[in-house]
Amino acid sequence: MLIKEFRVTLPLTVEEYQVAQLFSVAEASKNETGGGEGIEVLKNEPFTDHPLLGGRYSSGQYTYKIYHLASKVPAFIRLLAPKGSLEIHEEAWNAYPYCRTVITNPGYMKENFVICIESLHVGDVGNQHNVHELPPEKLKTRDVVHIDIANDPVSSADYKPSEDPTKFKSEKTGRGPLVGPDWMKKVDPVMTCYKLVTCEFKWFGLQSRIENFIQKSERRLFTTFHRQVFCWMDRWHGLTMEDIRAIEDKTKEELDKQRHVGEVRGMKAETD
Repeated sequence: MLIKEFRVTLPLTVEEYQVAQLFSVAEASKNETGGGEGIEVLKNEPFTDHPLLGGRYSSGQYTYKIYHLASKVPAFIRLLAPKGSLEIHEEAWNAYPYCRTVITNPGYMKENFVICIESLHVGDVGNQHNVHELPPEKLKTRDVVHIDIANDPVSSADYKPSEDPTKFKSEKTGRGPLVGPDWMKKVDPVMTCYKLVTCEFKWFGLQSRIENFIQKSERRLFTTFHRQVFCWMDRWHGLTMEDIRAIEDKTKEELDKQRHVGEVRGMKAETD
C-alpha cells in the first residue's frame, strides 16, 4: 500500500473552488469521452447520514460513475486483463469542503484493487501537518508531495498554451499570470487542496510497479486538472451551484451520446 498526500495551492477562495472544481470536472469529462470509451454517470444525487472524517461531515452530493478506459491504462495491463475488465467504478461523497472518492474494479480485480482519494480544501498555503487526522502509523508511511501548477514540468502531450498559468490573466478577476518560484506567497486569495491518495493493488509480482504507476498518474492528473481550473477561471467565475447542477445534467446527456461515437479522446497512458 502506498500513501501520498498531494498538496495543490491555488489563487482562489475555498468557496470559489467548489464551483471551479465541479465545472472543470464536467468539462474534462467531455474531453475524455468518445469512441466507445469515456465516462458514464449512473448517479448524481444528494446524500445524508454518511459520516466522513470522524463524523465532521455527513451530507452532500453522491456520484457514481463508470470509466470505460482501455487506452488509459498501461500496455502491460491491457495484455494481462481480459476483454471487458478495463472498467473502473468511482463512488464519490462530496461533503464540501471534504470529499471522499473510492475507485474500484469490481468486474475483475474485486477487493484486490482500491484507490481512495480524500480531499480537504483549506484557506492556507499548504503548510498544515496532518489535516486528514492520520494515526501515527500511517503518518510514518505518508509521503507529502507539493504540486506547483505554474512551475512543475508538464509533458508535451498534456501542455496547452491556453492552460498555462504562467501566461493566463483573468479578465474577470485580474488574477494571474502566476510567475516566479514563490508566487504562492504573493497571491490573495489563496487556498490548498490536500489530497490524500491511498492505493492498494494486490497482484503478485506487479504490486509495487502498479502502485507507483497509479501514484504517478494521480500526480499527472492533479497537475493538469488544476492548471485547467485556474486557466478556465473566466468560464466558471460567477456561476452558482444551481448553474453547476444544470451543467452536470447537460453534460451527462452529452457523455452518453459521445461515448458511442467518434474517436477515443483525452489523456492516454504514458508509454511503459
